[in-house]
Amino acid sequence: MLAPMTRTAHTPASSGKQMLSEKVYSHLRDAIMRGSYAPGDALKPQDLAKEQGVSLAVVREALVRVVGEGLADRLPNRGFAVPAFSDRRWQEIAEARLTVEPVVLRMSVERGDVDWEARVRAAHHRLARTPAYVPEEGEYYSGAWSEAHRAFHRTLLEGCGNPVLLETCDRMWTASELARRWSAHRVPDRDAACEHRRLEEAALARDADTAAEVLARHLTQTAAALTGSTPHQPAGKA
Repeated sequence: MLAPMTRTAHTPASSGKQMLSEKVYSHLRDAIMRGSYAPGDALKPQDLAKEQGVSLAVVREALVRVVGEGLADRLPNRGFAVPAFSDRRWQEIAEARLTVEPVVLRMSVERGDVDWEARVRAAHHRLARTPAYVPEEGEYYSGAWSEAHRAFHRTLLEGCGNPVLLETCDRMWTASELARRWSAHRVPDRDAACEHRRLEEAALARDADTAAEVLARHLTQTAAALTGSTPHQPAGKA
């Protein structure tokens, strides 16, 4: 006689561990994004466990999630660390985004409906009205602006209607988020507001060619800021 199948249930202990892991993950992610850790800084599980008052298992679970998002590295025999500032690393991320995102935006412009247009307009309005810097958050982009920025770019791409492509873009966005924030220190006078306005205008005009071109230039500007190089400026570009 076959033994009855058992079903794994979430016990109070496992649920509690999951909640603690989520808390530590959110703390780590926010601290890295705020610049509390410098590029290359070690993320020591023992210190984090003591600081957060949790077990090493909880901390390691949270660190694995942060690594999966590209906000930390797992180094052989050396534990975990914030990504080092490497031109090659950011060039590879930029190359991946330049390869995929303009294509997805072109699809979005061609497929997006009126509701998508309304969301793009609303997302751009929120971005344009949100201060990029606030005194209490120091020299990095404010959390509110960063979220508005993410939402605007994500909304532009949502019209494609392909969740697999959108998930790929989400992963690349998160992996490049540190680089984008660090780039603010290289080109503080960059007119990102104008770049975003041109993206909105091209998308809502249903001009897929221009939208893809503007996005490619926008991404190239960020990559150039990180590497200290000067991107190619097409004729007529101010």
